[in-house]
Amino acid sequence: MQPQQIDQLEVLLQFDPENYSQGIKIHQKTADKRLLAAAEQLFNKGLLSQPDGGYLTDLGQQACDHIHNAIQLLSPPD
Repeated sequence: MQPQQIDQLEVLLQFDPENYSQGIKIHQKTADKRLLAAAEQLFNKGLLSQPDGGYLTDLGQQACDHIHNAIQLLSPPD
């Protein structure tokens, strides 16, 4: 996995899987430059509504669902 992909996963994990109607904002002055670049890459791929975050598109919601499912599968049992 490439570092840019890890950064993109980090951005997607900021979204609440229980409430996709809540967006995020990555502030240019205070955010890590890697996360800003990752958000823009996700926007260019059609997963985010804005280059600095915004809301998940339908495709972004699907990606987040898969990511959260993978994390659950990889987590130790309760």
